[in-house]
Amino acid sequence: MPGVTVPVFLAADLSGSELVLDGPEGRHAAAVRRLREGERVDLTDGAGAVAECVVREVRKDALRLEVLARHEVPALRPRLVVVQGLPKGDRGELAVEMMTEAGVDVIVPWAASRSITQWKGERAAKALHRWRSTAREAGKQARRFHLPEVTEPASTAQVEALLADAALGLVLHEEAAEPLSRVALPAGGDIIMVVGPEGGVSDQELAAFQAAKALPVLLGPTVLRTSTAGVAAAAVLLTRTGRW
Repeated sequence: MPGVTVPVFLAADLSGSELVLDGPEGRHAAAVRRLREGERVDLTDGAGAVAECVVREVRKDALRLEVLARHEVPALRPRLVVVQGLPKGDRGELAVEMMTEAGVDVIVPWAASRSITQWKGERAAKALHRWRSTAREAGKQARRFHLPEVTEPASTAQVEALLADAALGLVLHEEAAEPLSRVALPAGGDIIMVVGPEGGVSDQELAAFQAAKALPVLLGPTVLRTSTAGVAAAAVLLTRTGRW
């Protein structure tokens, strides 16, 4: 949302009437954001707990904070899980950033058969770290008190298992007959939506996902990039479930 908002920082321990925000978060608050005494900040553990604070002392790389109030933000239902086919280049981070801002709860990197990018060995660890860092920073920027989970990369068989256990499984597909805007949605549980890579979901993958009771759905009349399809579909689902 536009305008000046209270900044959000992550902290593991929110207990006590005074808190010290140090480490990377404290350095960013003191040296980059240049927060001053008397300014408001919110701390969260990323799992719904929030401490509303005011800055009482600015140190070189930390803040001493007084806790004004605490509250818990309930997790929203139904949960939205996006299985994201690995895009090429840095489009994966773009997809994660936008889906985090929109409110997606879980992001599952998927090594699809048509993914040009393949995560293997050290490259996989670095790529996953970038996705998780992107989600964390985008979540703070968007004032999310429940940060999205970015899971370990999933195989097609693992995606099948996720879909089989979901309250509703969806696969974005440009040849689907059913529009996403008209699919009956559950009130709770997990909605799992599969977004293919640049080359799309293969016929074999689609058949496997349908066997796991997933429904192919059409997002719209145009073809979106894999990095933007997830956030566009999430916007439809979050609106229709009443979460937006």
